[in-house]
Amino acid sequence: MNIAWIIVLPLLGVIAPLLANPTRRNQVAWITAVLPFAALLITLYHAPAILAGEVVQQTWYWIPQIGLTLSFRMDGLALLFTLLILGIGLLIILYARYYLSSKDPMGRFYSYLILFMAAMLGIVNSGNLLQMWAFWELTSISSFLLIGFWSSTGKARKGARMALTITGAGGLALLAGILLIGKVVGSLELEAVLNSGRLLVEHQWYPVILALVLIGAFTKSAQFPFHFWLPHAMSAPTPVSAYLHSATMVKAGIFLLARMFPVLSGHDAWFVTVSLVGLATLLLGAYTALFKHDLKGLLAYSTISHLGLITLLLGMGTELAAVAALFHIVNHAVFKASLFMGVGIIDHETGTRDMRQINGLFKYMPHTAVLCIVAALSMAGVPLLNGFLSKEMFFAETLEQSAIGALSWLIPLLATIAGALSVAYSLRFIHDVFFNGEPKGLKKTPHEPPRYMRIPVEVLVALCILVGIFPALLVGDLLKSAGVAVLGGTLPYIPLYIWHGFNLPLLMSALALAGGIGIYARRKVLFQFQSHFKEVDANERFDAWLYQVITFIRRIEALIDKRSLQYYLAWLSVALLILLAAPLLNLSLVGDNVVITPLTAEVWAGTALIAIAALATVVNNRRRLFAALLISIVGLGVSLAFARFSAPDLALTQISVEVITTILLLLALFFLPQTTPKESKPGRLLRDIGLAGIFGGIMATLTYAMLTRPIETISDYFLANSKTGGGGTNVVNVILVDFRGFDTFGEITVLGIAALGIYKLTAGMRLFLPATNEDGLPWSRDKYPLILKQVSQSILPLALLISAYIFLRGHNLPGGGFIAGLITAIAIVQQYIGHGNDWIQKRFYANYVGFIAAGLSIALLTGLGSWLWQKPFLTSWFDYFTWPVFGKFELASAMLFDLGVYLTVVGAAMLILAKLGQLTVVEPYSEKED
Repeated sequence: MNIAWIIVLPLLGVIAPLLANPTRRNQVAWITAVLPFAALLITLYHAPAILAGEVVQQTWYWIPQIGLTLSFRMDGLALLFTLLILGIGLLIILYARYYLSSKDPMGRFYSYLILFMAAMLGIVNSGNLLQMWAFWELTSISSFLLIGFWSSTGKARKGARMALTITGAGGLALLAGILLIGKVVGSLELEAVLNSGRLLVEHQWYPVILALVLIGAFTKSAQFPFHFWLPHAMSAPTPVSAYLHSATMVKAGIFLLARMFPVLSGHDAWFVTVSLVGLATLLLGAYTALFKHDLKGLLAYSTISHLGLITLLLGMGTELAAVAALFHIVNHAVFKASLFMGVGIIDHETGTRDMRQINGLFKYMPHTAVLCIVAALSMAGVPLLNGFLSKEMFFAETLEQSAIGALSWLIPLLATIAGALSVAYSLRFIHDVFFNGEPKGLKKTPHEPPRYMRIPVEVLVALCILVGIFPALLVGDLLKSAGVAVLGGTLPYIPLYIWHGFNLPLLMSALALAGGIGIYARRKVLFQFQSHFKEVDANERFDAWLYQVITFIRRIEALIDKRSLQYYLAWLSVALLILLAAPLLNLSLVGDNVVITPLTAEVWAGTALIAIAALATVVNNRRRLFAALLISIVGLGVSLAFARFSAPDLALTQISVEVITTILLLLALFFLPQTTPKESKPGRLLRDIGLAGIFGGIMATLTYAMLTRPIETISDYFLANSKTGGGGTNVVNVILVDFRGFDTFGEITVLGIAALGIYKLTAGMRLFLPATNEDGLPWSRDKYPLILKQVSQSILPLALLISAYIFLRGHNLPGGGFIAGLITAIAIVQQYIGHGNDWIQKRFYANYVGFIAAGLSIALLTGLGSWLWQKPFLTSWFDYFTWPVFGKFELASAMLFDLGVYLTVVGAAMLILAKLGQLTVVEPYSEKED
């Protein structure tokens, strides 16, 4: 079974929750869980081979010449994270079914959640760094949607914006680092990068690469000084916090550190930077967590602290420290996800998360209390629980490191202090919530949650106990496999057993436990001490910083933004002149013996017509309707020029675009002033004429230089391979739908986005129509003349027939989907012009947004279809068939792609034109309303 399905199935599952009946909440949850569960089964299918030391890979070549591939790779490290993402994700799906209220749009929530799950799976299973980065950014976007799910609250909006800003900025730094790695290694394939550790470490760009990659990792995993976004992301629903901010998203940065460990860790800069940042984050998070009254706030800062612990382990430089980091990744995900879900249950049943109110809950919620107490003890590192084992390994490794030279003894000391703080805030969670008196001022009487809401917590707490007692049996092989992936093949002895004898790590654990109990017992003194410091609101600081940035940008804008198109073009022209000066001065006008097409009388006449029409457009630019007619003559002249020089496809495209553009201009001009006041002063006029003359001279010079020099062209390749490789004799169309099909797909995507943007921008417009023309004469009362109606209606079937003909012959003769789409759009818009919007809507309803979606989907699926035959994206297929009556004919997959182009063009053109036309239904302006 292909490992790509592990990512593809959850991606397909993004749509499933939206299609389910929102009133049947169980159905929504089950439908959501089906495809992730299938992905988990595929993961388990590959697990034995990966645990045995194999690396499962699958690659589809896209543009291999420049290193673009769709590559998936699963080794031990990817397997560990995949199991966490899918396993905890499925538990979260079940939990969220009972957490969300009936008023919450459950389908949308699950859709966002599955999108995030797919993005995380893409990160850990990508075999190409650029592909990994694409999924990395998708996690930022999907987490933004999840954090801001309750968008009606200001905290959710601010938290989502802050998270997106910080992680998005880190993502840009990571992209720069990845591109530099690709430059040094010569490949972006993960396999090649992992084998180039010495090359990278010894390269002069290593410090820059290290800094950029670490910024990406630190921002994602909330490391100091980028930690402040994580607590404010707790405004998300608790299932989101349990999944994103304990088990998955913040672990993406940790995954990146582990993935790049064999490549970037062979230098002191790695050890010092990663160790110190991890140590600072460990201490800051542990200390701050102790003073938080909000349960999720306490868990958020404890998460920051534990992420710092894992980062510190990865920075120590010893092999066993890296394995201990992997072990704590698993343990932290298990106990912290269960704690977050426990807090969600408390919030759900009491209506608050304030520890000053929720006291003595053990009496009311004994089952939930036991689950949360066990998970909290695991977080504190109490023996016989999983958290104790990885924390003791952490203590042992702090004694073996030498990251900061002679001062390295500080690390085990500070690690013990951090461990004591961890015990203290865990005890506070247990005592203040479940004991310590009676509840105060609760909105409702607390009670146990629905039975199935506790099951995910029970499963995770059971793992805390079982892994703590049988570590080697349950996670031994997984840790060994992941350790091999991180350490690059060498694996130290991993002491996975409960008792290691009386040693220094055990003494450190005992001191941490005793110290934590002492800190909690004397917590009032610490609270009084902390009260002398003003609490910093990260949201306020972030908003202030954002305001300063916006203010600075506005000042820059004020310097360069003169609200004048001429001003912008003038500076752009001057900049281009400066850039082109040196090449133009060295350009020789003496060309080789190249035969130039002779200039006949009709060529001179056509050129003169275009030049005169262009000049007349400039002279009459203030008479807008007349200028639009003149500029259309220029377009017609260009179309004739294309036809004259044997470019019929370009001629057909140009003439179709010209008609559409003219209609668009006329619709737009209807709402603009009919004349433009004279604004240019003589000085500005001379400046514009001068710049236009200079650029005209430059373009003429460059054109002459190109025409008089032989150039190497790739057109011979297309001419030779159009029929044999693409199955068509129309080389232009074959290039568009086959050789350069991806470019065309990008172009129609941009066209669809532009159309949707214009539609949205004009959706709320309320414009007064001019009641008279420029001479003050009222418009004709007959908006839709009879002749116009009859002619447009008679032309429609003929135009559609011509459109179909142009479409079907496009692969071998001039034509194709783009031209056919324009012809169809022209035929339809003629009906709007001839009959009006109301008449059309009664007889013909078309969802033009659906046209765009269908066109892009068909084009995309056509490209993806080639993967079924192990071919690169958008590889076309063709063959010849013989049918009775029809005889011999050709079928090509490019026709389906061309159909996608056709539908997108029709949808985009009509979405723009029909929307502008609908604005004319607004009541015209009347002097009585003045």
